[in-house]
Amino acid sequence: MTGLPEDDRLLKLENQTCFRLYAASRAITKVYQPLLETIGLTYPQYLVMLVLWEETGGITVRHLGHRLMLDSGTLSPVLKRLATRGLLLKSRGKKDEREVCLTLTEAGESLKEQAREIPEFLLCRAIEGQLPLQQINERLDELLDFLGRGGRKQAV
Repeated sequence: MTGLPEDDRLLKLENQTCFRLYAASRAITKVYQPLLETIGLTYPQYLVMLVLWEETGGITVRHLGHRLMLDSGTLSPVLKRLATRGLLLKSRGKKDEREVCLTLTEAGESLKEQAREIPEFLLCRAIEGQLPLQQINERLDELLDFLGRGGRKQAV
């Protein structure tokens, strides 16, 4: 024991789960950066493309934001850059003109083949390092579920 009152121990950086998650997120982005440069995407653009590759018939910005846990203000500049590059098309909804619909262009669809190697490379790297990715993902999903259910009041 350090002799610090309980409240002070809780405030130490090494006791903060949030710091570990922040640092891990930055480290993951750093690992992805050179891989994504080969296909001309930033990490946020890659995440958007992953969802669009899944949604073959297109998707609304609202649904995309829900999937990525991002608001439209954060997504707008990313979508604008992807549209400018000719990777996606934005259009107004047929039933509701307030909706913005996103569909991949042929160029956006073909980028999927180049991107296929990225998760394979990282998976091989994780296996070599003996990282239990499935358990890590499950625990992170549990944390996200907890935080999404109103656990925000508790320190994490």
